[in-house]
Amino acid sequence: MRTPITLFFLVSLLCSSLSAANLTQAQKQQLQALLPGITLNDSTLEKLEDVFYTREMPVRSRLKAISQMVGLDQMPAGSTLKRTICIWDIGGRNGVVFNAAMEQRALALEYGINLDLVPYTNETVMVDELKAGRCDAALMSGLRARQFNLYSGSVDAIGAVPSQKHMQTLLKVMAHPKQAGHMVQGDYVVMGIYPAGAAHIFVNDRSISSLAKAAGKRVAVLDYDETQAEMVAAIGATPVTTDIVSAPNKFNNGQIDILPAPLVAYELLELYKGMSPDGGVVDYPLTQLSMQLIGRLDKFPNEVAQLIREASFEAYPDVIKRIEVETRRVPERWMIAIPDKDKREYEVMMQDARDALRAQKYYSSDMLDLQRKIRCKFDPTRSECSIT
Repeated sequence: MRTPITLFFLVSLLCSSLSAANLTQAQKQQLQALLPGITLNDSTLEKLEDVFYTREMPVRSRLKAISQMVGLDQMPAGSTLKRTICIWDIGGRNGVVFNAAMEQRALALEYGINLDLVPYTNETVMVDELKAGRCDAALMSGLRARQFNLYSGSVDAIGAVPSQKHMQTLLKVMAHPKQAGHMVQGDYVVMGIYPAGAAHIFVNDRSISSLAKAAGKRVAVLDYDETQAEMVAAIGATPVTTDIVSAPNKFNNGQIDILPAPLVAYELLELYKGMSPDGGVVDYPLTQLSMQLIGRLDKFPNEVAQLIREASFEAYPDVIKRIEVETRRVPERWMIAIPDKDKREYEVMMQDARDALRAQKYYSSDMLDLQRKIRCKFDPTRSECSIT
């Protein structure tokens, strides 16, 4: 009987160098010891390498092919590797995000990984659990992910990703193996980035439709991000420190006038209560938000994380469908149309903010440059596109 081994370990060893042919003799012996009965000559290793690195096959097909090549599809029950994945979902165990993650658990089991999914309604607590090692990986907002990886954490930079088509292009680029070097920072690795929908401004008064009209109003800012408070104060508004969980309640109870939030939060967090009777949603996206799966590098080598990143992007259409279902729940009557001159005002303000935050190293310069290239790809007439 073959020694039980997971595909997870095989890929970690196989991809520990750029080429299977360049594996050290010790690494080859380690693989051979794990797979008695399989002849791991250079030809076999090259075939495994070809399957692993091809991007013409979906990740699931590639993993299945590797599994069959080395006999892992015959792995006995009970020999799986266990990993604890913590999921932030305001809805908890019944939330949309957590249930979507549960759908992937069966797929992981096919390849010898038993995922123990643990829901958290408090993102701060979950992040602390990841740092303490009680989570092997954690799915969090892109805003939180910035502390683990500045590059991926800058995906949500204000105004940097104008639309869903920009977001799709950006995540496609980031899922490419050439980006793998950016995905490791310290003891952590980015394992997947998912779209979370556009962030808009919810207001309790429809007259608050421009930056000038926000002066003197109370605006929700996240308690762990001092920069947000500085930006709000700069436009003459009053920052009200809060967290993601309590901010919707403060808006609904009239304690704040302005709440930046994704459209998907409208029904889930009952934001119509805070907008009634005279409020609305400014019909201009501040940016495209993300959810990011951050793993501990000692539990998920970057080579394995690369496969997960590619699989994450393959799931993009399904995630977008879920988001669209939620955004369609926002009645058109709530949307506040704004004139083009106000949109240009927002755009200039956000560009200035990105430049200032780049200088402070709050955002990754490499990510901001990549985002600018994508914006210019879709609209070469933008003034920023003349910059070389």
